[in-house]
Amino acid sequence: MTDAAAIRENEPRIDAEEILDGILDWVEVETPTYHGAEVNKLAEKVRALWADVGCSAERIPGRDGFGDHVLVRSPDWKEGEPSLLVLSHMDTVHPMGTKEGPNPIRREGDSVFGPGIYDMKAGAYLPYYAWRHLKRLGRAHGMPVTWLYVSEEEVGSPTSREVIEREAKKAKYVLVTEPARDGGKIVTARKGVGRFELTVTGRPAHAGAQHQDGRSAVKELAHHILEIEGYTDYERGVTTNIGLVQAGTGVNVVPRDATAEIDLRVVTAADGEELTAKILNRVARDPDVTVVATGGMNRPPYERSAEIEALFDQAKALAAKGGLDLVATPLTGGGSDGNFTAALGVPTLDGLGADGKGAHTLHEQIYVSSLEPRARMWVELLAGLK
Repeated sequence: MTDAAAIRENEPRIDAEEILDGILDWVEVETPTYHGAEVNKLAEKVRALWADVGCSAERIPGRDGFGDHVLVRSPDWKEGEPSLLVLSHMDTVHPMGTKEGPNPIRREGDSVFGPGIYDMKAGAYLPYYAWRHLKRLGRAHGMPVTWLYVSEEEVGSPTSREVIEREAKKAKYVLVTEPARDGGKIVTARKGVGRFELTVTGRPAHAGAQHQDGRSAVKELAHHILEIEGYTDYERGVTTNIGLVQAGTGVNVVPRDATAEIDLRVVTAADGEELTAKILNRVARDPDVTVVATGGMNRPPYERSAEIEALFDQAKALAAKGGLDLVATPLTGGGSDGNFTAALGVPTLDGLGADGKGAHTLHEQIYVSSLEPRARMWVELLAGLK
């Protein structure tokens, strides 16, 4: 055996089981978005891990009851110089106790289950492992890197958006560690998301003795529900969904109050503006009833641009060096923090986490077989993006 071959034989290897151990350490810490203190347990674990590999790592205090965000920078990061932003979230949609109850942490063949393991603790861990592996190899990284872990993405990033956008404006590229789609595909475009609330106020009356004196908020709301649902246009990629409705106080009372919560998904910013105006500009059919609509676009559309195409081509070539054929899904309807960065014009790739299925369900799982290839991809991205 030659000296060079012997060195390669002893070279540190990417180990799927080692990666999985790290991921499960994070999954063991349950992090429902609205339990800020629980999210902070993971925030401190993340901060300490990065500090141990020589990066600066700080916790940005949370607000409004949400947990802290964690901001990490590579030692060579400097203000004003081209850099890479890697964007992750620590929170999950699952309530406390899920790991002991309806979705316990367990392994069945190639699948490992647990709350938040797919969306997105596996993805959030992978770039840390890749960075540590680069250091083990003594291999140089490419651009300086910022890693940002936010605490409340699952509810629209209400407190972290300003941090995300601030850091994105400093970056040349953004990589988002949301889970892979459709068998390992990454994301280069997402629909924009709008959230609205419709409040209707009528006049109550006894449903039997004075029905004629009443003005039904439910009757008025029904007209608006049908109209708003009618804005759905699959060819344009527009969907409107009335997901929550509340009304009335009793079956024998003409209802005074009714509310509806509306989800809007659009492909383009222009469609977002058009549909937002249609939803907000409500006119009551009954002059004795008031209708008030509030809300707006929660996440702007993440539209695939020429710059995103160029970044994808570069990433595809780098991933191939690690043995992974990188493929992009045409469009996904779910939003992420990548919507914010892409809308700023910063080239963004998303869905770079582990492969699996069942996001937000009680069968959420990752595939162990995806961990080594995805880690190799991350090594090449961190080392080679220019």
